[in-house]
Amino acid sequence: MRKIIDISMAIDSDMIQWPGSTEFLIKWTDQIRYGDSVNNSSIIMDTHCGTHIDAPLHHIDDGESIDKIPLEMLIGPAYVINAQGIPLITKKIAEQLDIPGGTKRILFKTDNSRNQNRRTFNENYVAISPDAAEWMVKSGIELVGIDYLSIQKYNSSDDTHKILLIANVVIVEGIDLHNVEEGWYTLVCLPLRMKGLEGAPARVILISESEEKENE
Repeated sequence: MRKIIDISMAIDSDMIQWPGSTEFLIKWTDQIRYGDSVNNSSIIMDTHCGTHIDAPLHHIDDGESIDKIPLEMLIGPAYVINAQGIPLITKKIAEQLDIPGGTKRILFKTDNSRNQNRRTFNENYVAISPDAAEWMVKSGIELVGIDYLSIQKYNSSDDTHKILLIANVVIVEGIDLHNVEEGWYTLVCLPLRMKGLEGAPARVILISESEEKENE
């Protein structure tokens, strides 16, 4: 029997926020308990709030927007790799990890997953180095995800983002892998279809099958 695992962060006013980003805010515009006929609300949030996808436009001025990312890249076999105990994922580390050859979608479970319940932003989160990003591009990886709000180190250069996005590698940030074991899954990663924008929040799930899923 297959199992569906939601690896999206819950969005609420207490969630981890990127320093300086637009604070998540919800406002009830109509409420039944106050005499309105329906409950209705509006929200203010950053497009990179919680679990989200970066489109090339995020770091490339003439890059493709979020609505242009092919769904075929966002749905399919993905490998979750256990990288816990590693402070920074470098090329050397990536080569040493047991990532199956031919993997196209890779999700990194790091020590970040042990701190998912913390509400305070951690500047020392585990990230991916530029040389590891180059290795991923050369290895044919088309989608990479990590369990914190950014794939690159805090207050570092944008090289990791740019290397991946120039090569049209999809970046999924803010996934929650604390309850996910290493192995193959079917990934379903659907960002809001926000025309012309550089990123969007996403609902991301993993589906585990009874038999090992081969990458395609």
